[in-house]
Amino acid sequence: MSQVERLKEFKKSVRNKFNIYNSLFLNLPYTEGENVGIYIPLLFQQCDRGLKSGKNPTEILDDFFENFTQATDEKERIDLMFRIIQYVERQVVLYDSVEDAAFPRLHVHTDSLSIRDYFQLAKKNKRWDKVSKKLESFSARIVLTAHPTQFYTPAVLDIIAELRTLILENKIDEIDVTLQQLGLTSLINSKKPTPLDEAKNIIYTLRHVYYQAVGDLYAYIKGSIENDAYDNPDIIKLGFWPGGDRDGNPYVTADITMDVADELRTTLMKCYYNDLKTLQKRISFRGVQEQMQQLRGKAYVAMFDTSKTLSYEEMIETLREIREILVRDYYGLYLKELDHFIDKVRLFKTHFATLDIRQDHSKHYQVVETVLRHHGLIKESLDELPEERLVELLTRESLELDPSAYDDPIVKDTLVNMAQLEEIQRKNGEDGCNRYIISNSEDIFSVLFVFGLLRWSGWKNRDLTFDIIPLFETMKGMAEAESVMQTLFDLPEYRAHVAQRRDLQTIMLGFSDGTKDGGYLKANWSIFKTKETLSRVCRRNKIKAIFFDGRGGPPARGGGKTHRFYAAQTKAIANHEIQLTVQGQTITSTFGTKELFMHNSEQLLTAGLSNTIFGKENVIDKSQRDLLETLSELSFEKYNALKQHELFLPYLENRSTLKYYSNANIGSRPGKRGNKAKLEFSDLRAISFVGSWSQLKQNVPGYYGIGTALKQLKDEGRMPELKKMYKEVAFFRALMLNSMMSLTKCYFELTSYMKEDEVYKGFWEMLYREYKLSKQMLLQLSGYKVLMENESVSRESVKIRENIVLPLLVIQQYALHRIAEGTDRKELYEKIVTRSLYGNINASRNSA
Repeated sequence: MSQVERLKEFKKSVRNKFNIYNSLFLNLPYTEGENVGIYIPLLFQQCDRGLKSGKNPTEILDDFFENFTQATDEKERIDLMFRIIQYVERQVVLYDSVEDAAFPRLHVHTDSLSIRDYFQLAKKNKRWDKVSKKLESFSARIVLTAHPTQFYTPAVLDIIAELRTLILENKIDEIDVTLQQLGLTSLINSKKPTPLDEAKNIIYTLRHVYYQAVGDLYAYIKGSIENDAYDNPDIIKLGFWPGGDRDGNPYVTADITMDVADELRTTLMKCYYNDLKTLQKRISFRGVQEQMQQLRGKAYVAMFDTSKTLSYEEMIETLREIREILVRDYYGLYLKELDHFIDKVRLFKTHFATLDIRQDHSKHYQVVETVLRHHGLIKESLDELPEERLVELLTRESLELDPSAYDDPIVKDTLVNMAQLEEIQRKNGEDGCNRYIISNSEDIFSVLFVFGLLRWSGWKNRDLTFDIIPLFETMKGMAEAESVMQTLFDLPEYRAHVAQRRDLQTIMLGFSDGTKDGGYLKANWSIFKTKETLSRVCRRNKIKAIFFDGRGGPPARGGGKTHRFYAAQTKAIANHEIQLTVQGQTITSTFGTKELFMHNSEQLLTAGLSNTIFGKENVIDKSQRDLLETLSELSFEKYNALKQHELFLPYLENRSTLKYYSNANIGSRPGKRGNKAKLEFSDLRAISFVGSWSQLKQNVPGYYGIGTALKQLKDEGRMPELKKMYKEVAFFRALMLNSMMSLTKCYFELTSYMKEDEVYKGFWEMLYREYKLSKQMLLQLSGYKVLMENESVSRESVKIRENIVLPLLVIQQYALHRIAEGTDRKELYEKIVTRSLYGNINASRNSA
């Protein structure tokens, strides 16, 4: 299907439908008096023309208020801005609904192949034996996180789902009513969500989308393989961070963790109960009806009483007995439906999704130091102990810990949490909670502190049913990763633990902080090389390396086109399993409907299997590696100079929305690390850091330094080499294409007024020069006439979304300017800035 034909279908199924429903929506009055909706197209026109002609946001809005509205005083203008923001937020919801409804139709017009197509190609290429063997153990783990880039409540998600259905059926009258409901329903939380609230919001999606989608995807894969003996329910696994991720979130406590584990299990029991109820209506035969009723009754009790559990073993044994009777006595009637339910039970067991525990290494340091001091093994500090002695204490010494003996809240809660993990496994099964992730891992003690604390909390080395996962996320962490892992594997106690975990070692590599630390190109190239190095280390020690990628929404946080990223891995990188985090609006935009989930999970699996299917490995030769290394260092030099610039942090603090993320009721985590009065670079959270650049429409972390690096090599006469690498090296091409997405979402005209700012004009011009240079060089490199030239549908979608929120962004800049110049209504303008975050976050779908 050509680009022209795909774009034609997009315009028909998305753009035109959105314009029709949007005109209907904008003419609905939600407030007394004037209809605010009529202002939206007019304001967009004024913003678009004004910014292109060089006007600043203040001039544009002052002209708009004076010439097109009846808002004469400042208070009336502020009220009108709030109402416009509310309309724009709902336009985004409407557009999301239209685009998601069109997905099945648009998908037919894409070049992406289904898993069934790939299997046929494997057979044609005589690779089926290798592919089928790989399928016996290969899997993709999709880990849902609660990072603050999504705020839709279950009520709004219900409206979106209803709109999708109605749009597919073109039921204009019912769409009209649902749009009225949307207009009158609050889109934002009235207060900050608790970690339990966040968990429940995502569990809503588990129940209403993933339960059916995962089951159907597994059935589809089994049918595509055409092998009745195929049996790998682990091919799709779900992970879960809300309620277990403590890193930087003091509100996640041991009680919250237990509550979320219970919520996951009881919600799954509701899903099982409903399926059993449906099955019972069909399998109405003597001898099985009674067993179905008993199983359904136990699920009913277990879904309301957290003290009562229904074990996986009991469920599966009963279902197999029912199956045997059905085959023996009742001609296998409804056997297909029963087998489908049995597969769901095998997929989800009693946990639904694996609840991961995550905490920063510094907190474990604090806990271990406090524990050893309490037991008289040190006087004050861990520095008193030689490294060998500390290793011995953590791997061999037996200590008994009583959380109540400690006053420090972090120490107490950490020990309570570790002590209760065994109880969570008892109730939810081992798969319910068996991974402990350590942020900011940079040495062996990142892992050994957790190893020791778990041992002292009642676990023995031989039955420690937890994977301990270091997260190497900084440049230093990645540089030390090889030495850290080899030293750990050389420790007999830790090596025995890995053996007990089936000789698998999961290692997490984080894009978000890596990009913040090292810049876009260096971070991605460093992660790639670190994966190759760690794969060698693990192979040398006869251990399978499993890489867990912290992939956020935008390219600057490791996002972008995920399947393109995984298809670009080389043979040197271990490929036993794909594991990645999915966060914020990426959950809804990429995996938010059954069709989206099945398609994107399919693409994830085929990306991981593609080398096996085609028998063609991605190769990066030595000269290309040297070229990538040079590009990496040149871009880092440019990015690091920006990071060290004296105005870098002041610019973010005073000219962006950085500090307003803390005020938005999106996520439960604080907006920055630590409580220092003066902002430091280490305090910046990757999400608010990247998001602030996105709100400015500058998207610096997604490209900064690339233009300078490419230009320098071009000036050295090396552009032919670069073009050859772009064509031949899938990894490099994937990075450049993802960076193009960040550049496409830039709009420096929004902030061009900063050219006149006495303090920041030089800094702004420096950013703008690198943006223009990066765009120019990427077009030369790719041979494109426009950015994202070969992704016309995605480019058009980005354009529509950016147009929807343009009035909102101009309002945001207007409010920031009023705050900066000093105003008696500072509090109201700050609320405008905070409120304007939401629509832009969701419109971007991946925040940059």
